[in-house]
Amino acid sequence: MTRPYAAPAGPDADTTGRPAASGDGTTPAVTPPADQRRHLASRLDGAARAWFDQAVDEATTHPGTHGPISVWELRLAEAGRRCGPEHADAARVLILHAARADAEALTRVYHQGTADERRAVLHALPHLVPGPEALPIVEDALRTNDTRLVAAALGPYGARHLDAHAWRHAVLKCLFTGVAVDLVADLARRARGDAELARMLGDHAAERTAAGRTVPEDLHRVLALTEAAPAQGAAGPDVPHGKES
Repeated sequence: MTRPYAAPAGPDADTTGRPAASGDGTTPAVTPPADQRRHLASRLDGAARAWFDQAVDEATTHPGTHGPISVWELRLAEAGRRCGPEHADAARVLILHAARADAEALTRVYHQGTADERRAVLHALPHLVPGPEALPIVEDALRTNDTRLVAAALGPYGARHLDAHAWRHAVLKCLFTGVAVDLVADLARRARGDAELARMLGDHAAERTAAGRTVPEDLHRVLALTEAAPAQGAAGPDVPHGKES
């Protein structure tokens, strides 16, 4: 039996009910898989570790699609129950890594999965997809109101591949929705010397002040980053000055 298809999360989706905060599940995106596995193995109890080891072995042995759905995809759905919610992100990322999931497989898992599975896919992207092929997943996550998906979308993969226009608006969305800017990967480098981002932040601050609302401290932090001079000789797709909003 195939799992039911879940439509891409729409702009009104909010499956968490709470804002993403600093340290909320970002480690799997930046920690090398080998280090993640050692860390996770040391924290799982006997039954959870046995399940996890079997799931990784299955994914390694049978990485492709077999039948309507791969066995490793079924294991992604079990990870929260088997490993506990605090370890599920890392377990799912490691299963995806063992399965050598490419952009096509990750896109399928993302669109068929729960919000937790979608977040794991976003965390797995920097480990599995070197190019921009999976960028539509990041763009979809940024359209949602699920703050944990927004935070995960702004991990290392999003920092590397989002163009200037999309990245600036994603930073503003963090300020609108309460996602801590500490969760935005490579924020200092991308914001450095970005006059257009500074203008957008200034406009947002002015609107809030005019409405009698406080200006978030994170806005002042990002604005200060934009005042730093850009790195000499910086160029290429990672630098946010190529497109204006």
